[in-house]
Amino acid sequence: MQQDHTTFSPKRWGWFGLSPLIVFLAVYLLSSIWAGDFYKMPITVAFTVASIYAVAITRGIKLEERIRQYSRGASDTNILLMIWIFVLAGAFATGAKSMGAIDATVNLILSLLPSSLLLPGLFLASCFISLSIGTSVGTVVALVPIALGLGESLGLSDAYVAAVVTGGAFFGDNLSFISDTTIAATRTQGCSMKDKFRANIAIVLPAALIALGLYFVVGLELPAVRPSGEGSFLLTLPYLLVLVSAVAGVNVLTVLTLGILSCGAVGLGSGTLPVWDWIGALGSGITGMGELIIVTLMAGGMLELIRYNGGIDYLLGHLTRGINGKRGAELAIATLVSVANVCTANNTIAILTTGKVSREITKKYDLDPRKTASILDTFSCFVQGVIPYGAQLLLASKLAGVSPIDIIPHLYYPFIMGGCALLSILLRYPRRYSR
Repeated sequence: MQQDHTTFSPKRWGWFGLSPLIVFLAVYLLSSIWAGDFYKMPITVAFTVASIYAVAITRGIKLEERIRQYSRGASDTNILLMIWIFVLAGAFATGAKSMGAIDATVNLILSLLPSSLLLPGLFLASCFISLSIGTSVGTVVALVPIALGLGESLGLSDAYVAAVVTGGAFFGDNLSFISDTTIAATRTQGCSMKDKFRANIAIVLPAALIALGLYFVVGLELPAVRPSGEGSFLLTLPYLLVLVSAVAGVNVLTVLTLGILSCGAVGLGSGTLPVWDWIGALGSGITGMGELIIVTLMAGGMLELIRYNGGIDYLLGHLTRGINGKRGAELAIATLVSVANVCTANNTIAILTTGKVSREITKKYDLDPRKTASILDTFSCFVQGVIPYGAQLLLASKLAGVSPIDIIPHLYYPFIMGGCALLSILLRYPRRYSR
């Protein structure tokens, strides 16, 4: 007979409920720093150690129920949806590469734009697409393969160009009217999307302009590059179809499916990709996502046990103590959602977790809900953009074949966005929303 859950109070653990996350960070980051190589410690091993530890420290229920609780977190609908995206993204990326779409697209772009404008253009494209489709993951899937080809021609590292796309992807994730984070932030704070957008754009637009300026400066130092071959409009059609359908608001799973089918149609029709080579490429792309899928499942399970053991509740309770004045109240909200995002590795979940408490703080200290919604969204996107176990960085690193840690130092926009958001609290701007 299963033990009654009511006999167990997860909150009793307090800060200890967060210890699985500490174990993961210690195993992954500290061991990699000690070894001087972030490839020495596989992230799957770090999550395995932390997951076993999380199951072991959970008390009050039998081992079988602990494992079931872990499995509930791993099988969360958001986790499973992400896995489907990974599977289709792997198939599309490898299928497109095998038919020569990347080389054709890169050569076409190089023939149209000077080298100095490629990085700013790539960043602007990432911002625009993410703003249009409302998802950073979809933007990473669509643009990273093209960025890698451009980076190779320009002599830039795969980590650098992957960071350009990933950073820009959070511009739209933060601002888009159809982004999950925007919807969650406005609903929990009780303000309209239009008003939140106006407050939010005043905070993050300076960050985007600064990042764009940096890419212009870097672009001026890049050598002139000529196409290594002729660009083929026909071979670029799969990427164009993916980009156009994504911007049109088509579901990301449908977009990727269309991309896979178009790769097959163009490759078979042009004679560049025999049918069995295409099928083999799809299989290789899917299996190549195996590590990423495993990490995603284990992260979901471990973070569910952190929640179950009262780690999140402990944070919410302790971080709201000692608030002093409006500036302190806004800083508390920013800290709450940031720490929650570190613990959940999902910016939408972090907003939903802290939204009710943030709303209470907003009412108590007479804050503007448009500003607090912006703070929730911006800080959650900032943290999501720089943690090495977030879905966006994991996917970008897998597509680029590098460690997520290698990408982090080049994430200009997320770090500048976080700085601008902090300054908006300390300096009380925009004035209109900081009454």
